[in-house]
Amino acid sequence: MVILMYNIFNPVEIMSDKPRYSRISDILDLAVFMSSKVQGVTISEIAARYNVSRRTAERMRDSLTCIFPSVDVIETDDSQKHWGFINYSISNLISFTPKEIANIEQCARRTTNKEMKEEMGKTVEKLKSMNKKHILPLENDIELYMQTEGYAVRQMPQYKISLETLDVIRSAVQSSRMVTGIYHEKERLIEPLGMIYGEKIYLVAREKAKGDGIYNYLLHKFENLKLTDETFDKCDFNLQEYTNLSFGVYHGEILDVELLFSQNLAEEASRFNFHSTQSGKWNDDGTYTVNFKASGNKEIIWHVFRWGAGCKIIAPELLKEQYKQYLQENLGNY
Repeated sequence: MVILMYNIFNPVEIMSDKPRYSRISDILDLAVFMSSKVQGVTISEIAARYNVSRRTAERMRDSLTCIFPSVDVIETDDSQKHWGFINYSISNLISFTPKEIANIEQCARRTTNKEMKEEMGKTVEKLKSMNKKHILPLENDIELYMQTEGYAVRQMPQYKISLETLDVIRSAVQSSRMVTGIYHEKERLIEPLGMIYGEKIYLVAREKAKGDGIYNYLLHKFENLKLTDETFDKCDFNLQEYTNLSFGVYHGEILDVELLFSQNLAEEASRFNFHSTQSGKWNDDGTYTVNFKASGNKEIIWHVFRWGAGCKIIAPELLKEQYKQYLQENLGNY
């Protein structure tokens, strides 16, 4: 077996700039990655994930097929070939480290939704049960990670959303089935398209009575949500593309935004993730300019305010005027 592994991971064959253990680690990681995808993965996806050439990605796939003969082409509607495990599971090769489990526990601590916190707690229990033979050292290691990390107090609203409600929405999205429910004291027939998690949880959906428009609903304001047998067409809706249109959760006119950061804030702004469409540049005077395209006037204004006087809205002019009005209205309260 040692000779076989050496031949598979020949330094000339795969990623010669990495030590041998790293190459083996990548192949095993590829097995987990491939096994996690129902439709398998393409050569392009392998190349992108491991930042290697297409030829190296093909060699990685070939090495994996030598170790796992059940790796084969999976039939899809895609024009590209997808490679994955056929009638085989590598679950027995997978375990969860204390750090990974601690990360989930930390996420459970951060959520303000009681029901979701409970569900995540049960998930952690299941993960720990998979490591039953080593449960005591596992618990000790997890506790060490938890003690070294903490979160500042976050001022944010808490809303009660039952797990039953979340299950209804998830089932509706997966099966493209409509739901009925009471929203603002009115019964509605909704076509759920997805959920957006922020300070609040928003349901992205169409409403039968309103036509083809897409709206964001506050999930906690729905009552008596029920799954129906009536189906709907998602029309190639992509939740990630939809969320990328907005600076936060509000949708409207797409703005071509330009922000200017002072010398004191320039370094921090250059490392900040504002939006998926952003671009930035350093100016000769040491300031930093950020450009992005997104909707959500109010959320952009709220975010600019958090940066203080060192952040200025350069464009569009409409957003500058709205920001001035926002400041004047709030100053008038004092």
